[in-house]
This record gives sequence, structure tokens and C-alpha cells, in this order.
Amino acid sequence: MRVFTPTEVTEHAANKYLSVLVAAKYARVLNDFPRDRSKNEKKLTTRALEELSNGDIEYRVVPRRRAAE
Repeated sequence: MRVFTPTEVTEHAANKYLSVLVAAKYARVLNDFPRDRSKNEKKLTTRALEELSNGDIEYRVVPRRRAAE
């Protein structure tokens, strides 16, 4: 299993916390697609972090709406 450093994943994200959130959401998206059930398949979170650190994932931050008072 590959270890990702915070500097690796923050190259394509604003900070390490946002990069983890983006990778987790992307891993959930990957989970919906059919997968290869071979022994050498990487875990979805590892695959998501690899793609994020390579710059293959594009995302945008949508600001939260405030509830009407």
C-alpha cells in the first residue's frame, strides 16, 4: 500500500483536509462503477488519492447556503 504525504495531495487541492474530502467523495463515485475483481485491484481510496495527486480529478467547492432566518 502506498503512503501519501500531505504535500503530495495538496499540490492539486487547497489544503490537506479538502484533498481528503475530495478523494473520499471520488472513491464513493468509483464504488458505483463495475470493478475488476482480480487480486491486484487497488483499493478505491488508494486509487482516488493517486488520481488526485496526479491532478486527474477536477472539482469545485460550492459554498453552503444559509438557512432562512
